[in-house]
Amino acid sequence: MLNRLEPQSPDALLALIKLHAADERTDKVDLGVGVYRTGQGDTPVFGAIKAAEQRLVDTQDSKSYLGPEGDMGFVNALMPYIFGSDATMGGRIAGMQTPGGTGAVRLAVALARKAGMTRLHMGTPSWPNHAQILGDTGLEWAPFDHSNPDGTANIDAVLAAIRGAGPNEGVLLHGCCHNPTGIDYSLEDWAAIGDAVAETGVFPIIDTAYQGLGAGLEEDAAGYRSLLAKVPEAFIAYSCDKNFGMYRDRVGAFYIMTGAGEVDTLDKAFSNANALARASWSMPPDHGAAAIRLILRDSDLTAMWLDELDQMRTRMRQVRARLGEAGMAGGVDMTPLASQNGLFSMLPVSKEQVVRLREEHGIYMAGSGRINVAGLTMDNIDKFIEAVADVTG
Repeated sequence: MLNRLEPQSPDALLALIKLHAADERTDKVDLGVGVYRTGQGDTPVFGAIKAAEQRLVDTQDSKSYLGPEGDMGFVNALMPYIFGSDATMGGRIAGMQTPGGTGAVRLAVALARKAGMTRLHMGTPSWPNHAQILGDTGLEWAPFDHSNPDGTANIDAVLAAIRGAGPNEGVLLHGCCHNPTGIDYSLEDWAAIGDAVAETGVFPIIDTAYQGLGAGLEEDAAGYRSLLAKVPEAFIAYSCDKNFGMYRDRVGAFYIMTGAGEVDTLDKAFSNANALARASWSMPPDHGAAAIRLILRDSDLTAMWLDELDQMRTRMRQVRARLGEAGMAGGVDMTPLASQNGLFSMLPVSKEQVVRLREEHGIYMAGSGRINVAGLTMDNIDKFIEAVADVTG
């Protein structure tokens, strides 16, 4: 039976990790793996997480099942950071824990398809796993151009996609710190998107994986909150893997928003989400969500976490500012990178130039031109700029 399977291409990023590990050059630079790194190149465990984990060791008295919805204390404690002071929007929102943001996106797509969605519009380039999830669930998707060549968002394309969508269609939007371009919608763009979604009835799915890594927790949420205020229903997929540094612990949440007063609809949608989760992963992993719950319920730990998050954001803004100051590096204009957000940006380089960067300069990045700016430090950033100038000049 297994002979009927077709071989699948290996994940390009995993292959890049192996190539980087095998490179013996001491000045090699890893811009591929999508994790935050300090100025010393480390991906540390947050101090707030360490403190919360110690409390779990000291006080947790059971590892019994929590149910398919997971740690609801975590889900509810997170909501004010996502939705603002009126976290439930008058009882319009219900949520559940998921295995990372990937589990939340998967659940959103599966539930949308079960509810009758026929096609999802998605800006490209996007996080590669978006297309894989859509393909695996069998939901048709249609691309539109997310960004312009000058490093700005292509708002005309997203509005055209929304206004041209048919009945029972949706649109997938990155909440902030767009992966892989770093190009976010402005508040004016979000206002226009919200108006278009409200006018057409297109169903919005918002993937928020990097809140706090762009301009700040509130600033990063302002755009999609303005959209949610205008529409009757939406799905929100959320990841804590980046802004709490919980990558391997897979901590995420999925939220459903329905219309005002539609309690029965919300209950029905939530019961279907529970059933899909039960059939997919049964129960989400507890440890990371429990640690985050403790942080968000303790003012001292919350302050510690916010300070650590500020340090991350500040470092990435410093790296982006330095790249922007470089201006033209050979045939690449680095200026737009300074105004982009989050871990990632795209360089207009060819696959051949990416290979040259790796082989001649020890700089490892995705073949698409995506770089993780957190892989750059004040010690290697000039080397990177000079290498880009060398292969593109």
